Order: sequence, then structure tokens, then C-alpha cells
Amino acid sequence: MTTIRLPGLVDVHVHMRQPGGEHKETWATGTAAALAGGIGTVLAMPNTSPAIVDEASLDVALRLAAGGARCDFGHYVGAGPDNAEAIATLAGRAVGLKMYLGQTFGDLRLDDISTWETHLEAWPEDGVIAVHAEGSTLKTIIELADSIGRSIHICHVAGADDIGHIAVAKERGVDITCEAAPHHLFLDRTTDLPPGRAEVRPRLGTPEDRRALWEHLDVIDCFATDHAPHTLEEKDGDDPPPGFPGVETMLPLLLTATHRGLLDLDDIVSRLHHRPVDMFGLPVDEDSWVEVDVDASYEIPTSGQSRSGWTPFAGMSVRGRVDRVAIRGEVAYEHGGVVAAAGTGRDVRREGSRRP
Repeated sequence: MTTIRLPGLVDVHVHMRQPGGEHKETWATGTAAALAGGIGTVLAMPNTSPAIVDEASLDVALRLAAGGARCDFGHYVGAGPDNAEAIATLAGRAVGLKMYLGQTFGDLRLDDISTWETHLEAWPEDGVIAVHAEGSTLKTIIELADSIGRSIHICHVAGADDIGHIAVAKERGVDITCEAAPHHLFLDRTTDLPPGRAEVRPRLGTPEDRRALWEHLDVIDCFATDHAPHTLEEKDGDDPPPGFPGVETMLPLLLTATHRGLLDLDDIVSRLHHRPVDMFGLPVDEDSWVEVDVDASYEIPTSGQSRSGWTPFAGMSVRGRVDRVAIRGEVAYEHGGVVAAAGTGRDVRREGSRRP
């Protein structure tokens, strides 16, 4: 048994499904899963029902989060076809603006490039714009953002062509960051999953796509789960929605990768702590930490703390177990049990801070 302590870890991309999808996940269940996965802060996406596209919907979302979250949290707001000026006034309360430019779950997709430009220009320069874009759309938004002279963050990069294009853009000085999700790093379309349970956006790639992500690790700024829970009934139904639960399994998978020589602990700390803190201007508390037994070996169980009740990683052998998590000096998870009560998490934007 070898126990080490890591600083408080951040997942910059989760879906907690409140409001409107409580049968899939709640802030209480989703943040319990986060703690079980060693994550002390989660940043939630705005494609809820209703979507977070104005002050009223943000008020509701933050109230639900404050009442249920067991770990610290922040919320994105969503870019819509006609809310650029109004949504920009909420930048001090949000961790970022999310622009959906590709196929996803929900109804926030933007197809009009002029709308993209309006949002890029309206959102404050010191705030984060997170973008879902793939293929030609990815290339277009990178060129557009570069021409305007503003930074963007690319979510869940999945393909060899996309990570290669981001690498080239970074080499020529474009102000861009990106993230990769565990399911794109550890699974691909050859993985034995029932068809509905394999549905995710971006789709699982080829083994070559997965290899390209690992080969471009230096290009990837953050690891992020895109924790997107749906029930098994939905995933096994006639029209399965895209998305995987993942916040509970990311850290054990990454720790296993260190044993395989694919990355080291500094890579994990950089991409789950230092870079998220820097990119999103998050508060840092030296008394927030996670203890892991890096030698513990086990199989990922069929279900965990998430209300969704399943995981695409079930049965996978991993090496590295979360033992304890503390938030601001208070133990929130210990030896398999969630200690923190619902509603004890803190809004990372409570003081109105934004990216420096």
C-alpha cells in the first residue's frame, strides 16, 4: 500500500442534469460520485431543461446546486441565437460560456457563423468560452476566434485530425486550450459495448484516434470527464441519448495509465489541478486534497454513486484507489463512504472572481 496526497482536483466538464433530468442525476448524487472519484470541484454545463441561457435560469441552476452539491461547483451559461449581449452580463457569476457547434444532447446547437462571432466578441475577454466543435467546424471556430483575437477552449477532443489541427494552431501561436475525456483515451469503437451504451458525442474514435490523443498529450491542457449520465433504460431504448457517466472513474483510469508508463503523476496534477485553476481563475485552498492508494488493484464495479447506475468501464482492471477527499479541511469522502452532506459545496464564483 502506497498512499500519496494530491491537491484538490477539478473536473471542468460535467452534466448534473438539474433542472429537468433528475431521474438521470442530481447535484447530490453527481457530486457524491465526484467525491468517490477524487474530484473536489466540478464545473457544470448549461444544456439542462430548461437550458441556462439567461439570468432567471442561472438563478435556478445555482440555487439547485447550492442546495445539493457535496463538493465545490461552478456553472457555465449557454450561448443561444439571440442572447449574446444579455448573457455576457452574467460572466461574473459563471465559469464560462458554452457554445455548442456540433451534435450533442439538448437544443443549444448554433449553426449560424455570424452568431458565433457575436458571442466571441460580446463575452468578456477575461472569461472562458468553451466550444463543442469537430472536423470542419473546429477549424472554422479556431480561425474565427484567432481573427478576432480571443481565446477559446475546445471540449472533449476525440479524433486524430482534430488534435493534430489544435497542435498546429498552438504552434503558430493561436490562444487555444483543449481537454480530453477518459472515454476517448481508454475506449474506442472496437470496445465491446452494446450499441446504445456506446452512443456518445463526439463519437468513440478508432484505435488510431485514441493513439493520437496519447501521442499529443503535450497539447492537451485538461482531462475532463464530460460526465453525461443517462439511465440504462434510456441507453438500451430505441433512441439512446449520447453520453457516459464518468466522474467517478477518471482518476483510477489515469492512475492506471501511470503504471503503464503512459503518463506520470505530474501530468495528472497539472491537468486536473494547475491548468484548470489557471484557465478558469478558480480559488485555491491548501486544505483541499485527495489521498489515493496508487497500488490498490481492483475491477471497476457495474455501478457507483451516480444515479445513472452504470458505467462503460465496468469490469475494467485498474490500479489506483481514492481513499479520502477533503474540501477546505473537512473530510468529504473516506474509505468508500461519502461523508459530506448535500448542500455543503461552495460556488467557486460566489465572490464574483473571474479568470485573471
